This record gives sequence, C-alpha cells and structure tokens, in this order.
Amino acid sequence: MSTSAERVGAAELRNGVASLRALPYDDPLAQELVEQVQQEYVARYGGRDAAVVNPAEFRPPAGIFLAAEVDGVPAGCGAWRALPSGEAEIKRVYVAPAFRRRGLAQLIVAALEDDAARVGHRSVVLKTGHQQPEALALYAQLGYSSVPGYGIYACTADAVFLGKKLAAAPTEESPWAS
Repeated sequence: MSTSAERVGAAELRNGVASLRALPYDDPLAQELVEQVQQEYVARYGGRDAAVVNPAEFRPPAGIFLAAEVDGVPAGCGAWRALPSGEAEIKRVYVAPAFRRRGLAQLIVAALEDDAARVGHRSVVLKTGHQQPEALALYAQLGYSSVPGYGIYACTADAVFLGKKLAAAPTEESPWAS
C-alpha cells in the first residue's frame, strides 16, 4: 500500500471499522480497485466503462480518489472530479462483494460530497445504470434525483443520470491533504 497518502479517521460500520484515504488515481491500489469496478461493469453491461479518465483530474483540489479499507483490507473506492459545468462528478463508487450491506458506500459518497462542497462545488452529478439497482437505491436514499444526461453516455438508453445539491461546507482544510 502507498504511504504517500494520509489515512484519515475511522468509522464504525455495521460489521467492521472503515477508513478512507486519498490516493493518486494512478496509484497501484487505486488501479486495482478501479479494475474491480471495471470488472463489475463487464459482468453487468458486457463491457468496460469507455469514459476517458485523466488521473490528473482526481488530484486535489480539482478532484479526489478515495480508497476504503475495512479492518485494514481494501474494500472499495470512490472519486469525484470537476466538470467544465462547475459541477463535481462522482465516479468509481464501488464496494467489493464481501463488504457490501455494511454502510460503506454511504460513507464513501458522504466523504466525496463533503470534499466537493469544501472546495466550492454546490452540486454533484453522476452516471449509473439500470443494471445497478443497488446503486439506484443508494442514490435515491441519499437524495439524488434525475438530471439531464452528459458526456459520452448522454443518449444511451441504459444510462441513468442523477444529481444532488450540496450544502455549503466550511472553508476548513481538507482532511485528505497530505
């Protein structure tokens, strides 16, 4: 595991203790988690996500990539990046099957929303799909609603675009600063 990113706090889950830490998008652990996300897309949709991702887009303050661990074991991830529209786009929210249904996805999304708000974003958007009913239920529970499509999947029938207004965050230093 990389020591270049700061480990930040811990949170009790329904079964275990989770920690989140910021990593560069091209860090080996981040890439291992992203590959797990891509394999989930292959299983559900028959192919990988074709959206172009530049690792620099996930460097603070323009974005962030968070790796989640449960009891010290890599368990999931999530990221956000700034869009030209001024919104933050949530990407790569994933929880490994062995760690699902414990509250980890909610923890990851809350951390991403808080960080995006901290640097001045007032809304977040994301793309998911009909083959991810767990994600759709999660985002509905967290107050997300339908928004216009964007990017390469804007006109894709399976794509579901969601967004949420963010509360203004205090201008404190990010807990993810290294």
